[in-house]
Amino acid sequence: MPETPPPDQRSRRAKADALLEQIEREQAGQLKVFLGAAPGVGKTFAMLSAARELKRQGCDVVVGLVETHGRAETQALLEGLELLPRRAAASGGRAHDEFDIDAALARRPQLLLVDELAHRNVPGSRHERRYQDIEELLAAGIDVYTTVNIQHLESLNDVVQQITGVRVRETVPDAFLDRAVDVVLIDLPPRELIARLRQGKVYLPELAASALERFFTASNLTALRELAVQAVADRVDADLREYQAAQGSGPVPVRRRVLVAVDGSENSEYLVRVTRRIAERRHAPWTVLHIDTGRAVQDADHRARLDAALRLARRLGATTETLQGVDVVDELLGYAGRNSVATLVIGRTRERPLARLFNRTLTQQLLMRGAHFELTIVATPLARARSRRALQQNARAPLRDYGFALAVSLVALALAHLADRVLSVSNLSQLFTVAVLIVAVRSRMSVAVFSAVICFLGYNFFFAPPRYTLAIANGSDALTVALFLATALICSRLATRLSLQVQMLREANAHAGILGRLGRELAAAADAGQVTAIGSRTLAQAFDAEVAILTPDPGAGLLATAAAVPAALQLSATDRAAADWSLTHDQPAGRYTDTLNAASCWLLPLSDDGVRLGVLALRFDPEQSVLSSQRRDLIQAIAHDIAQALARTRLADELENARLQGETERLRAALLSSVSHDLRSPLAAMLGSAESLQRYGAQLGADERAELLGGIVSEGQRLDRYIQNLLDMTRLGHGTLKLARDWVSLDEIIGSCLLRLRKVYPETPFERSGPAEELPLLYVHPALIEQALFNIMENAAKFSPPGAAVRIRYAQLGQEIRIDVTDSGPGIPADERGRIFDMFYSVERGDRGKQGTGLGLSICQGMIGAHGGSVEALPGANGTGTTIRVSLPLGGVPGMVEDEG
Repeated sequence: MPETPPPDQRSRRAKADALLEQIEREQAGQLKVFLGAAPGVGKTFAMLSAARELKRQGCDVVVGLVETHGRAETQALLEGLELLPRRAAASGGRAHDEFDIDAALARRPQLLLVDELAHRNVPGSRHERRYQDIEELLAAGIDVYTTVNIQHLESLNDVVQQITGVRVRETVPDAFLDRAVDVVLIDLPPRELIARLRQGKVYLPELAASALERFFTASNLTALRELAVQAVADRVDADLREYQAAQGSGPVPVRRRVLVAVDGSENSEYLVRVTRRIAERRHAPWTVLHIDTGRAVQDADHRARLDAALRLARRLGATTETLQGVDVVDELLGYAGRNSVATLVIGRTRERPLARLFNRTLTQQLLMRGAHFELTIVATPLARARSRRALQQNARAPLRDYGFALAVSLVALALAHLADRVLSVSNLSQLFTVAVLIVAVRSRMSVAVFSAVICFLGYNFFFAPPRYTLAIANGSDALTVALFLATALICSRLATRLSLQVQMLREANAHAGILGRLGRELAAAADAGQVTAIGSRTLAQAFDAEVAILTPDPGAGLLATAAAVPAALQLSATDRAAADWSLTHDQPAGRYTDTLNAASCWLLPLSDDGVRLGVLALRFDPEQSVLSSQRRDLIQAIAHDIAQALARTRLADELENARLQGETERLRAALLSSVSHDLRSPLAAMLGSAESLQRYGAQLGADERAELLGGIVSEGQRLDRYIQNLLDMTRLGHGTLKLARDWVSLDEIIGSCLLRLRKVYPETPFERSGPAEELPLLYVHPALIEQALFNIMENAAKFSPPGAAVRIRYAQLGQEIRIDVTDSGPGIPADERGRIFDMFYSVERGDRGKQGTGLGLSICQGMIGAHGGSVEALPGANGTGTTIRVSLPLGGVPGMVEDEG
């Protein structure tokens, strides 16, 4: 058991919880419920009277929906109040006027009046029940006044049926009523209410007589009145304790949990309602637990009843859990011990004489082993009827199972007859034991016991002496027969249990396999498109359903289909409306829910830490009316994994965008720095020369004017080269550089580069050398290759000492041509040679000086790389200078390669 915190710590924790609940209530809309002990006591009249008083005080009051039932005094109270138009709806060929929740949300009054809380909406409405409409209004911050009768509370449904004999179909979860800030009891003495009924103030005269005979009897009204008073008293006491906890005054008791076990029988819902009342009286949280032993895996009715009980428990405010195990007592007591459970509630189990004889019934084991718990056994009114039905079902149980058991027993009998001549009586019993094991593995316990009895009788009658009688003459034979029967029963029990365990392990392994495979695939997904494709495909394959994953479209503001299986899956307008609601409210909607259940799909929101990423839509076979809790839990787990993967890819995209933005800013800063430093110098020189010519041109000689004009032209060419480098780098970076290839000679390209360089560096000698034979033609973009080689040669000439030669060597090596440009400068350190091709990287030593943008070699690398070649920096000859090596692939035979771009 967990260690109990000290009283002061518990008090502070309880006070903090109470304050948090109070803050949450203040942020949402306030709910006030006018609770009637019976129809006709004046709930609507009291609600309208209170609303008119608030209207006089300046409150913005709107009547969303009020049913006057033709009562003049109630109709008079509506005068002066704003009435919200109703929504027209059709069902069963009849027109109905329903509450318009969209109009109420658009109007957003301070207080909204909505009558008849337990009303069931017309099929096709957004929500199945009116209390769900009110939940959405409260979440939007709108205060609501509403009315309900005590017989509509879910936990009292069975009690009301026992009192009145009438099953109320429209119910409200007690957990919703717990949200009410105020509960006002509207009551009348039974005699006054009966008098109002006879006067026609409750129902029409033709209905009043029938109501007086069935529902409105003095005893029924008195019992309902007592239930209403008790319900209000419980809530008043709860409000007092919450107030004390929030103020820190008075002791706050430690709340111990109430646990009820349900198995999907007909009485499961009854047990849930009884436990709700027990927990409410004790002001304790409660849990509904189902232990899946695998015995009823294939029973659809069992699953339907179990799912209905679990849904009812959630509506009533309970937490639900499903555990898998073979031993119900071990799982039940283990869970109770781990979760501070004080009270265990179970239904009266079916009496089995043999199990009772050995103290093996569920009740007996809990009494013996659950000494630390309070055990409450509920005698359900349908227990005896359930036992009779179970016996009838067993009598009509699948005849093929019993037929299979009989056939196996007869085969064992025939084999024993053949082996009778060579085997002893004791050895023959092993054949029958094997037959019982075969039946136990293939069927359930009762069929295995049937097979054991048949084998026992056959063995005793045909083989145990005296033969052909059930009498046993030899004492050792009697012991053998008895041990055979015991062994057969024990083996059948163990084999049946093992079969169930194997079945559960298979299911658990299948679920784990699906989740593991999905996790591996999602981990390898690089973007949201791959995540949605993997998730939809996995769900479609695992559950034989049509699947679509919808994600928000930022441009259109709507949900767009990111992935679907099959790809042509179309969602109806109702499905998309349910998906929008599910994404907005972060709750499931559509089929198998109480919200927009007219949709054909089950919609699950995909969210992670409050971030809404999309909606998962699953469309199952229309004949599959119930979705088991195991499948539901597994699908929700898969949806959670998909949501986490989407969140991961979204975060990765954001990080990549941030990195690219940072890189862009860094490049922009470097470019601006380069432009401000490197481009300003030529501009300053040109402006200075032009200004001198403008002011002193008449006084200057012809040689001086020519020198100034030559300087302007030289600096202009220098500026043009810088700008050309920037433009080429921009084209390379954006992928807009197109290669207009042509066949050209390398000698022609190098000659054109040298012709341009001698104009810029007339004092630098350029030495070229190559093979005597003519090199193959290159299939390249001539202008780009010329510009790349020009930049390399210019870089070498710039950093070579005056008068030192720049050597250019080229040769063919295999299927490529290699060009080496070597200068006589100071060289580049080995650790920096690989970085000189980066944009804006400059060093004052070697081939990068203070002049230049640092783009020349980067552009060369981009241009040569676009042709499939490479550029590298190597040390110069004799330890001085630097060699820039360019490698270009040969393009094949001229005329055989098409142009690109």
